[in-house]
Formats: sequence, C-alpha cells, structure tokens
Amino acid sequence: MNSSTMRRLRVCAAAGLALTGGWMAPAWASGAMATGGLTSQPIGHYDFCKQRPGECSIRPANLAPAVLTEGLMRKLVNVTARVNAAVKPMSDMDIYGKDEVWAYPDKGVGDCEDYVLEKRRQLSRMGMSLADLLITVVRKPDGEGHAVLTVRTDGGDYVLDNLTDKVKSWDQTGYRFLKRQAIDNTGRWVSIRGGQQVLVGSVQ
Repeated sequence: MNSSTMRRLRVCAAAGLALTGGWMAPAWASGAMATGGLTSQPIGHYDFCKQRPGECSIRPANLAPAVLTEGLMRKLVNVTARVNAAVKPMSDMDIYGKDEVWAYPDKGVGDCEDYVLEKRRQLSRMGMSLADLLITVVRKPDGEGHAVLTVRTDGGDYVLDNLTDKVKSWDQTGYRFLKRQAIDNTGRWVSIRGGQQVLVGSVQ
C-alpha cells in the first residue's frame, strides 16, 4: 500500500474497502438509489454556498441520467484516478484550523468533500449535467460520515470515492447512503430512503 493511499485512509478512513485501482467491468449497477423528500444541507455545503452562491442556485436543464457507455466509464475512472493522485489528503483542521470547510483543492490538499468538488467540477467541464453529478453524504462501515460523488446513469448510480480508484455501483460500496444533492437544484438536498441520520460534524 503506497503512502498516498495511507494518507487518504488517515483523513477519511473506511474499514473494509478495497483500495486497488481500475474499473470492475462488467459490474454494471443494479439500479438507481431511491431518494425521498427535501432534507437539510450538510453544514459544510451550507457554508460553501454562502461563499459561492452562484454554484448553489443552478437548475440543470437536462435532468435525464447520463447514457452509460464504455467511454463514459473510462472518463469516470480517469477523473477519479487523476484527482485522487493530484490531491494530498489533509484534514480541514490542518488546512484551515477548523472543521467542515468545503473547498476546491486548488492548493493540492483537501479532505473527502474537496475531492468530490474537484471531480464534479472536472466532469461538468467535460459536458456532464450537474443533475448527474451529485455530492452525497454516506456512513462508512466504521460509522463515520464521509462524502462521495454519485454519478447518475441510465444503467444505475455509480460512486467516485477518494478512498479507491475503482468506480463502483452504489450498492457495492459497503456504505449507508444518507442524503445527496437534488437533481433539479444544486442548493437543495434530498434524503436517501433506507439511510439513517449520522451524528458527525459533516451533516446537520
């Protein structure tokens, strides 16, 4: 296990997750996760929106899930690996002196949410709809809060994670999914059915 992987584990540890790179073809997702009604924003996203209000009032015109192709999957794998390699894992306390600061890792350091924001930004710039690139809060197997990027496709929902370079279907991650951005408004969040509220600083 290389030092970069160890650093990611220390910042956002996840018990029992495979950490080898690549895409596990042909493990297509079994379907889309079921979402519920509107719910509270994570604290960090609320503060992020105060700093960048223009990013939190976008209503995507195209709400259809992305078409799942080999080309799209290669794009997801490449962006995941590139961002995971480029950003050095570091806690918000070490970077900013306080917890729960969501920011783009423009200085090459960041924690879970910052990886998510960068992957979302890069994929959006490649032409993907923000309706298909959803910041998502999960509970890890060890009970701690964590953030991943959910990519909606017509073949199911996939997860981009800073703890692995593999792109996995959401139901193969071992996580409990709690809430994610709404597909029709970047400033709103919806619950995920079957999830439970997690009592950590990353969510309200």
